[in-house]
Amino acid sequence: MIPRLNFAHLPTPIEFLPRLSEHLGGAKIYVKRDDQTGLAFGGNKTRKLEFLVAEAQAQGAKTLISAGAAQSNHCRQTAAVAARYGFECILVLTGEEPARASANLLLDQLFGAKIIWVTDRNDRDRILGAVYEQSLADGENPYLVPYGGSSPTGALGYVFAMEELMKQSSDFDWIVFGTSSGGTHAGLTVGKELFGFKGKILGISIDEDEEWLKEHVRALAFDASNLLGEGKQVKNAVVLADDSYCQAGYGVLTNLEREAVQLFSKYEGLLLDPVYTGRAAGGMIDLIRKGFFKPDEKILFWHTGGTPSLFADKYSAGML
Repeated sequence: MIPRLNFAHLPTPIEFLPRLSEHLGGAKIYVKRDDQTGLAFGGNKTRKLEFLVAEAQAQGAKTLISAGAAQSNHCRQTAAVAARYGFECILVLTGEEPARASANLLLDQLFGAKIIWVTDRNDRDRILGAVYEQSLADGENPYLVPYGGSSPTGALGYVFAMEELMKQSSDFDWIVFGTSSGGTHAGLTVGKELFGFKGKILGISIDEDEEWLKEHVRALAFDASNLLGEGKQVKNAVVLADDSYCQAGYGVLTNLEREAVQLFSKYEGLLLDPVYTGRAAGGMIDLIRKGFFKPDEKILFWHTGGTPSLFADKYSAGML
């Protein structure tokens, strides 16, 4: 049996967005509220960390080590779960240390994480490896939490998220969400095959090439399904991704993200973040306007969280 902790607030609700749907004049839009998973302002990483931290405990780990951008949602939730379960936490973050911590970075510090800064993203993996080896040598029994929580073990969180969805409602033509490191995408792909979801799953790329994403997600899905003994069933799964909306680069706020955040706020009182859900929703809105989705179709927008980054200094000033 694969070990799992249970700290996420599940099941997360599904809500219809009538005013936004009417405003856009296309398909009916629903939202799956994984911004309400409960850990440190919620988000999709909570589901993955239920499996990853259980694995760390099973291995006798004392320290969680991970990496990400300065405003990483994944690192924020990793630091929180480390505090909750008594682990030390080391985060390797890309960027220049700011004079004043805000948003996710402020939360990392409140949770007691030790932060190591890397100015060049190309050096991050090398430094992450060195930090892990030093922690190992120091007897800290480290567990390396993969980038974005996106390992076969982490992806299991979204395999079972699909099972949860099917118990709530299977009546959706599309699931749309932001995809980057691939764990959420892979888990949903496996869950679709195992639990019989009949709709299509479309990942809007946040920062990766479409062909790389498809190959990576397919491989990750296969490895995750093998943990469950279901590799054959998932081997030829279809992976859909769209990289049309990430050309500005990771974490760059454009009119696409700005409008999406504003529309969700104005018409539904629902907050998105400027990096992930803002970009994914912006892509979905553009596709609705272009007629990609049929007017009688039902879209489930899977809200993966990240709203603390709305309060990051680099984004808040340009949001309005």
